[in-house]
Amino acid sequence: MVNPSALLLVDYQVALCEEGEYTRLPALAAQVREREVIATASTVLDAARSAGVFIVHVRLAFDPTYELRTNRTPRWDAYPADRAMLADSPGAQIVEQLAPLATEPVVIKGCVDPFIGTSLTEMLIGNGIRNIAIAGVATNLAVESAVRHAGDSGFVVTVIEDMCASFSPDAHTFSVGTILPMFANVTSSADYLASIR
Repeated sequence: MVNPSALLLVDYQVALCEEGEYTRLPALAAQVREREVIATASTVLDAARSAGVFIVHVRLAFDPTYELRTNRTPRWDAYPADRAMLADSPGAQIVEQLAPLATEPVVIKGCVDPFIGTSLTEMLIGNGIRNIAIAGVATNLAVESAVRHAGDSGFVVTVIEDMCASFSPDAHTFSVGTILPMFANVTSSADYLASIR
């Protein structure tokens, strides 16, 4: 079955979403756990696969030189300084519950926005995609950046709210209540699942 829509899964990575040895952002990982984001995302991913939705995974990862990093703001200097999120490191991997299938593309980015410095736009257009559902972490960073870019690029965008999390409940709530509705339809996983079945 072919479905002319895509599900974009953004930054569901060990260092960002799992509490433990490789955690880089403890507050974000705690919100992912408290909101049960990974379990919800796993349910939606299984259903989207069954419905023939085009699945794209996105992860933040760097080469050993860090020269492919496109975000040069000081906040990002910690990545090369710490040798963090190298492409083959445990923390940079997508969490096991959402591991990509061999047939699902994985876009590697060097900044917040998954469309910058990648072939994501061309891949979606090449597959005849106009409608994109986006979910991931953090809500007010990578998700917002992806949504703004997709909307400005002519895609019809949906955000799956309960598959997202930020560093605090307030940051997430402000993003989904104030910012994201200006660029996308904000919906629940239950409503998204109903729309693809």
